[in-house]
Amino acid sequence: MLHKRWKIREVEDYNSLKELADSLNISDILAKLLFLRDIKSFAQAKFFFRPSIESLHDPYLMHGMEAASKRVIRALTENQPICIYGDYDVDGTCSTALLYMFLKELGANVDFYIPQRLTEGYGLSKESIDVIKSTTDARLLITVDCGITAIEETAYANQLGMDVIICDHHQPKDELPPALAVLDPLKPQCQYPFKYLSGAGVAFKLAQGVAEKIGRREMPLKYLDLVALAGAADIVALVDENRVLVREGLESINNNPRPGVLALIESSSLQPGNLNSGQIVFTIAPRINAVGRLGDAKRAVELLITDSKDEALTLAKVLETENYERRKIDVDTFDNALQLVESSIDLDNDLAIVLHQEEWHPGVIGIVASRLVEKYYRPTIMLTTIDGIAKGSARSITNFNIYEALQKCEEFLIHFGGHQAAAGLAVELDKVQDFKDKFNKIVKETITGDDLFPEIIIDAKIKFSEITPKFLRILDQFAPFGPENMRPVFLTEGVEIFNTPRLVGAKHLIACFKQNGNDKIFDTIGFNMREYLDLLSDKKLKVDIVFTIDKTVRDGRTYPQLRLKDLRLNQKEIQEN
Repeated sequence: MLHKRWKIREVEDYNSLKELADSLNISDILAKLLFLRDIKSFAQAKFFFRPSIESLHDPYLMHGMEAASKRVIRALTENQPICIYGDYDVDGTCSTALLYMFLKELGANVDFYIPQRLTEGYGLSKESIDVIKSTTDARLLITVDCGITAIEETAYANQLGMDVIICDHHQPKDELPPALAVLDPLKPQCQYPFKYLSGAGVAFKLAQGVAEKIGRREMPLKYLDLVALAGAADIVALVDENRVLVREGLESINNNPRPGVLALIESSSLQPGNLNSGQIVFTIAPRINAVGRLGDAKRAVELLITDSKDEALTLAKVLETENYERRKIDVDTFDNALQLVESSIDLDNDLAIVLHQEEWHPGVIGIVASRLVEKYYRPTIMLTTIDGIAKGSARSITNFNIYEALQKCEEFLIHFGGHQAAAGLAVELDKVQDFKDKFNKIVKETITGDDLFPEIIIDAKIKFSEITPKFLRILDQFAPFGPENMRPVFLTEGVEIFNTPRLVGAKHLIACFKQNGNDKIFDTIGFNMREYLDLLSDKKLKVDIVFTIDKTVRDGRTYPQLRLKDLRLNQKEIQEN
């Protein structure tokens, strides 16, 4: 069991915090949560709690939008074949479905193409361009959620008579592709006010740009459900424009889901009405991703674009089956990886985990790498062999930039890409050991001892008596939760077990806690926390708990439920014993 460090966030200007609490008629704790989000005035709080679709930025602030929208309109006017080229993950398939349906509604001659993860790999390729040329004779190629580094491939498409518009949100390199237009808020010359849109967010801005020029400004709003799915699943920062887009999209998903989304929700044993961003991330998104991980992600797009309830149900069953298969492969791969770690890695000397097995499925090694990070809290790389090359996924810990580490190993890499927390890479088979050695050396030189213990950042201390119905109503309005607007983390000290704790699903802890004789008793669940069962069997002990506040439904009624992140013996309890 990993020891976790607890760190409580502080606010220095308590007087201003108190003024904000008074002006909004909320508790100091809620005001602190706003301060920690850099919301320090009544006006800022009003915008935060009531984000409006009217506050979305002008799409024409994005560099390249004028040229892109004009070219799309020309293709529409001249009935030129258009092809949407997307990635095979949730963001890519939602982006593809969004633009495809938007253009189809405008009468476009449009098709879409999703590369096969296992045979074609990520992004635009000359082989896929050849297929598109031969099957659609596209005159306009629009990439979504990919393409920002496809310099040679874009030039090749141009040679074949295709104009290219790139819609991407990933970090560009120094040289941009020779496209007719590049829409990416992160490119240096782009002055767009918000830099962290999802791929579907950028595709939505293109739809907005086109719609504005043809006098149908409201038309793209019907696709915000897809922007919400993509934004939540792609773990983009849920602030500013993303927060508006995801909040509005969730409203659509909950109140009027399209057939494919409804079928996906129901096959996940959920119901629309109160779905949140967390349920998209952990329940719905894996089903969309599964068809791309194990086979053809085109099926995910077909599910999202269909108007037929019957077809939607059929395709949703396919996604459910693929996700079931993916989970089985996950479990087998994870078990195999654990055996390798325990038998072949000296974690006292090697601070990173780098594993290579020829037979591992490339569609699941990223997921398994993340699970190894959760278990061991070490930078982790998992490699499999594809066409004689070791290819894989890298996942990191909080204080280690894995992308920069891979840059320092570039001499051993065929290619790599990603960001601070996650990356993909390819290595020649005969250089895998050299790469392992160099990567471990870099980790040793960079990481300190404390970095190897996960840190839980706590937003505020709270007493059970302070978790009132009004507190919970206002806390709900902080949603949708995600990066930069995470579900608040609380610490409550000196709580006691109210009933006998038990396990559900063999490894999840269920308990009820009370505090200091207060009549408030809270249901609590701790996922993967079976190791605490024995500690909590002594009802006389007091413990400190770190948790977030969620909801559970019983007998048709909704109740607050605490989600444990960690617990330990109360300090007074330790001193007395």
